[in-house]
Amino acid sequence: MRSGFSNQPKILRGAFVEFGISLPPLLVVFQFNPQQITRSRSATINPPQTPAGSQPAQCAGFVQQLGTDGPSGLLNFRGGQTITVGRESLGFDIRLDATNPENGIAEEFGVAPQLSTLELMMLPKNQSLLGGAVSALLGGAPKQFAFFDEAKNPPIILFIWGRKKVLPVNIKSMSIKEEEFSTELNPLRVTVTVSLEVMEGTNAPFLYTQAMKEVMSLLNLANVGDIANTIVPA
Repeated sequence: MRSGFSNQPKILRGAFVEFGISLPPLLVVFQFNPQQITRSRSATINPPQTPAGSQPAQCAGFVQQLGTDGPSGLLNFRGGQTITVGRESLGFDIRLDATNPENGIAEEFGVAPQLSTLELMMLPKNQSLLGGAVSALLGGAPKQFAFFDEAKNPPIILFIWGRKKVLPVNIKSMSIKEEEFSTELNPLRVTVTVSLEVMEGTNAPFLYTQAMKEVMSLLNLANVGDIANTIVPA
C-alpha cells in the first residue's frame, strides 16, 4: 500500500520470468512478496573407510588419529571424507488478490491471467496450443498435446528475488487454493504454494547468484572480532 509520500522508497517485488524468447512469453510479478521462504539442501557424507569398513572401526581410527597425529589428525580425517550435495529446494506461497481491482483486466477476469500463467510454467512449452498455432502459421509442423510425453521439456523459469538472487528453477509442485469468485466465477483471491528445485551448474544466472553469495560471505569477515567472545569471556 502506498503512503502518498513521493520520497518513500520502493520495495522490490519478486517474480517468475521465463528464460529465453518464446511465444507466448511467461511472466508473473508477485502482487505480494511471500511472507516467508523455506530453503533446504541435503548432503550425504561418507567417512574415511578403514580396512574393516565398520562404523566402530572408523570411530576408533578417528580417535587414534587424533591421539597420534594431534590437530593434523582431524584434517587428515576430513581429507578422507567424501560428500555429495543435493540441489537446493525452495518453497513459499504466492498470494493473488483482485477483490479490489486496480485495472480493467482484474475487474473483468480477477486473478485468472496470473494464475493461468503460473500453471503454464509447469507444462512443456512445446505443448502450448497458442505456440502450436503460431508455429503452424509460420509453416511448422502441428504439435500434439500430451502430459504423459516425457520427451517434452519444461520452460526454464528464473526466480528473481532482489538484485542478488536470480535462480533458474524447476517448479516441482504447485498447490492452488481458490477462495473467492466473481459473478462470472473468475477467481478473485488465490494462494499458490510452490515447491522449486534450483538448476545448479554452469549457467549464467546460477553463477551470478553464487558469486553474490560469496561476496556476502566476504562481508561477514567484518564480524571476525566476535570470535573472541566465543573463546575469551567479555
